[in-house]
Parts: sequence; C-alpha cells; structure tokens
Amino acid sequence: MTSSSSSAEHRPKGLGLSRFWRSERGAILVEFALVLPMMLLVFAVIVEGSRMMWSYQAAISGVRDATRYLARILPSDICASGGTADSYAGTITAIVDRSISGGSVVPGGITIQTVTPSFTCHEGSYRGGNVAVAEVAAQVEITFPLVRVLQFFGAASERFTTTITDRSRVFGA
Repeated sequence: MTSSSSSAEHRPKGLGLSRFWRSERGAILVEFALVLPMMLLVFAVIVEGSRMMWSYQAAISGVRDATRYLARILPSDICASGGTADSYAGTITAIVDRSISGGSVVPGGITIQTVTPSFTCHEGSYRGGNVAVAEVAAQVEITFPLVRVLQFFGAASERFTTTITDRSRVFGA
C-alpha cells in the first residue's frame, strides 16, 4: 500500500454538509421538541381543570350539607320569636371544612376564607305564618399547583376566590 491510499481509508465518510442536510436522523426528536410545549399546556389544563372542579364540587357539597343542617336545627318559629344563626357558625364552618378536606384522592388546594350562616323571613299568607329560609355563604380560595406551567403560556393568577351560597327552608328542630 502506498501512503496516499492509507490516508484515504482513514478519512471518515459522510461528514459533508450536503449529507447532513439530506439525512433524516433526529427528525422525530425535532418534531417532538416542537410539539412538547402544546402537550404540556394540554396536560396542565386537564389536570388543573379536573382538580379545580373536584375541589369546587366538594365545597358545594359542604355548603349544601351545612345549609341542610342549619335548616333543621333552627327553630321553626324563629321569625316570630327572633334570634340569630350566629351561634351555629362554628358547627357550620366545621361541616364545610370536613367536606373539603375529608378523604379526597385529589390534593386540596382549596381554603375556606369565611362561612356565614344566616336566615331571612319571607312574609306571606303561608300556613304557619312567616317562612324562614336558612342561608349559608362560604367564601373559598382555590389555588393551582401547576401554575408555573400555565404562566409559561400567559396565565396571570395562581388562585381565585369565589363565594358559594345555598338556601333551604327552615323546618325547625
């Protein structure tokens, strides 16, 4: 062998620029990199939306249970005798809190700001006189754990506050 033929054998083949542009190796990786942000956004929206609805439904259930309890525990003649529902605030708050934090598969992220029990008297020609309607209003704050992913796409807030209200006719104890 001559020295010129041995140097040609050791030169790597296919390192030219034209061969690089024609090659399709790595195309799938590039396509995945282009689609990954949208996949992350869809994943975050699905997870956060599902968790938010689960937590919100738990809060609604707690407010509904607390309203039913208040409607049963208030005296049926509370409109005639007077009185307030303030003495039941601790029990009502505990009912709503238990519903929100009780044995959920999905992590919390919802906190109770305030729970307000009250009642209103509706005048009319009803059997038994005026009718009392119990009301429970809970102000809750829902936080989003995956907010960093959503902020990457322009989401502004990591939490929101809403008020859940339910009413029920007072049947009395």
